[in-house]
Amino acid sequence: MDNIVLQALRNRRSIRRFKPEQISDEELQAVLEAGTWAPTAKGLQDPWIVAVQRPDLVERIDRLNGKIWGHEHPFYGAPTIVLVFGTDPDEWQNSLQDGSLVLGNMMLAAHAIGLGSCWINREREMFATPEGKELMAELGVDVKLAGIGALALGYPASFPPSVKPRKENYFKVVK
Repeated sequence: MDNIVLQALRNRRSIRRFKPEQISDEELQAVLEAGTWAPTAKGLQDPWIVAVQRPDLVERIDRLNGKIWGHEHPFYGAPTIVLVFGTDPDEWQNSLQDGSLVLGNMMLAAHAIGLGSCWINREREMFATPEGKELMAELGVDVKLAGIGALALGYPASFPPSVKPRKENYFKVVK
């Protein structure tokens, strides 16, 4: 069985090299809207999505995330960073899952319109720090929320040279 959605799922790759040009407002809107269509537990729409394109804030987020990871430039030079927040997972057990679905939708949408994306971790740790809370306040995000994940987003400068084969016995069917 094959169709355009299944092809997109098979062809999407994490991009780790971006062109410096900023994506268009229309492209950004399409990606963000795709995130809003992700299923959420009880239909609560708990996640909050914040796109950051202002260069000084992009650099600050990149630096703060890199400090936690011990890696320089974990957003790979992407001109846009999309942050996903949700209720503290200690207060809402589905927060991580809901936010993850939002991020997945946005990655697939980005691929579908010719953009590259890469899921970036460490947002929970990053936004739990005093500097992270200060940044959340500057972004207009309730500091009681938790960071779920982020996307590096932009025009791909290169694509991965090959695709890893899927592992054997990745799934099983029990009837």
